[in-house]
Amino acid sequence: MHESTTAANTAVLVSLDFGTPDYAESLEELRLLAESAGVQTVALVEGKRQRPDASLFAGSGKVDEIAAIVEQHEVPLVIFNHDLSPAQMRNLTARLQARVIDRTMLILDIFALRAQSHEGKVQVELAQLKYLSTRLVGMNTDMGQQKYAVGARGPGETQLELDRRKLDKRVQLLRERLEKLRRHRQVQRKSRNRSDVLSVSIVGYTNAGKSTLFNRLTHANVYVANQLFATLDTTARRVFIAGPEAPEGEGDGAGPLAGQAARGQEIVLSDTVGFIRHLPHGLVAAFRSTLEETAMADLLLHVVDANSPERHDQIAEVNKVLHEVGAQNIPQILIFNKIDLQDLPAAVKRDEYGKISSIHLSAKTGAGIDELRAALAEFRDTPAPNAPTQEWHPLNN
Repeated sequence: MHESTTAANTAVLVSLDFGTPDYAESLEELRLLAESAGVQTVALVEGKRQRPDASLFAGSGKVDEIAAIVEQHEVPLVIFNHDLSPAQMRNLTARLQARVIDRTMLILDIFALRAQSHEGKVQVELAQLKYLSTRLVGMNTDMGQQKYAVGARGPGETQLELDRRKLDKRVQLLRERLEKLRRHRQVQRKSRNRSDVLSVSIVGYTNAGKSTLFNRLTHANVYVANQLFATLDTTARRVFIAGPEAPEGEGDGAGPLAGQAARGQEIVLSDTVGFIRHLPHGLVAAFRSTLEETAMADLLLHVVDANSPERHDQIAEVNKVLHEVGAQNIPQILIFNKIDLQDLPAAVKRDEYGKISSIHLSAKTGAGIDELRAALAEFRDTPAPNAPTQEWHPLNN
């Protein structure tokens, strides 16, 4: 039984190089995505093409190579590091005699695995159904065939039409649930605004250390792992930062000092889902109600893995998604995390106007956390009007 379970989690990874500059990084992310989904990689098949094959995406010869590996190792799953059309997916499944999924399906699967809250589960299911709606044709052998059984003759509906109707009803139900949750979130936000509480959202590329930083600042216990999309559900905590009415360290969390003399130094800190290259648009749309929290924040802490050679591209990808959700004009402080991996000192960088633009710290060791708290207090005491997001400042190695 253990062997069959292991075999069910094995897969062949397929990645084709079309000459894009981020191919190497995308390939490494595919490995991490597969690992995060609990998949054991049997083989990695690579190739170079100028453009995808219209029928099989990878071309006949490469598909034969993949089929040989699938047959030799009895692999039940093939994962493409690309988005496949419904026709390509059907053709590949028939040719390889194995289940075929693309990068978007893999990410959706990880999201389904990690979502814990009711809202998170609703958002993931909505994204899955919207993706499935374009892939109903050919998923069952009887789809699209008219049923003429006794009592069902006449115009009737094809099985495909019935499936689409059921799917549409479910999508509508999920959207209504998300709208109710969105309205509830708006009520909470208005309550915070009336209390003059600073709202700070932590954003960043997946696995940059956002949840570790969140736990360090709030003494919470949000799940942390060296995986892509380790946490999905937005978590918010009240935090008290240093100030004349709240000495450093007093009133953190929801203790007896909450809402008393230190009220002027209270902030609400939110941890959000991480972003990644080529994040499916369906996921961005489904998580829009959650990401609204980011768009309505007073300040964004943009966490960056200082140890990653691709940090510049990762910053650009995060800013791209922030633009999609309308958060491009929220003030940012870049948080270069994981400086302990390079033995770098904590540091605070300011722009030409004297405003804090970046902080170098380690959420794991705590180095630079005091500087971050001071920066939050400074921002709280002298709130700046909304301005375009800060330009990227390279880490001084």
